[in-house]
Amino acid sequence: MIPVAIEVRVIAFLTSIDRVFAWLLRATVLVTSAIVTLALVALVICRFFFNYALLGMHEASLLAAIWLYMAGAVLASRRAEHLVVDFLATSLQSPRVKAIHSLVVAALTLVIAGFFALWVWKMLAWGMKRPQAIPVLDLPLWSAQASLALAAVSAILYALRDLVRTGLQIVHSSREA
Repeated sequence: MIPVAIEVRVIAFLTSIDRVFAWLLRATVLVTSAIVTLALVALVICRFFFNYALLGMHEASLLAAIWLYMAGAVLASRRAEHLVVDFLATSLQSPRVKAIHSLVVAALTLVIAGFFALWVWKMLAWGMKRPQAIPVLDLPLWSAQASLALAAVSAILYALRDLVRTGLQIVHSSREA
């Protein structure tokens, strides 16, 4: 059994890492939102008023949009708000049954995130064998694909967190009963 003092320190350390990670995610969402918005506004203004196409701006907005979507997905996973269908969960009365339901949801999320991570791994491996670049910006394609890897790994970590949390809830509820 792990001493309580060490357990408290580990939890405090993981909580501080999670807070820093969440701050970085929120910053990524804000910056990429600004890039997408400003890039598209600049594209429209330049094309409509000046009949001029800004080279690379469309690719930059797409790259920022991919990072925006994946960072948003990770934030949703962090808050356990990803693909929530709560009809069954709200109808459950017993705290133990609710915890078991949450455990099943966390386990399913972990399995789906595992398949997503496998798909991303295969995609990245294929991309490393056949390197490609984003045409106008001449950036490696993995600069866009890295956001998928971040989302896949984060989804697995947060699903594991949810699995441990609900497992502990079930253990504590059985001790109280």
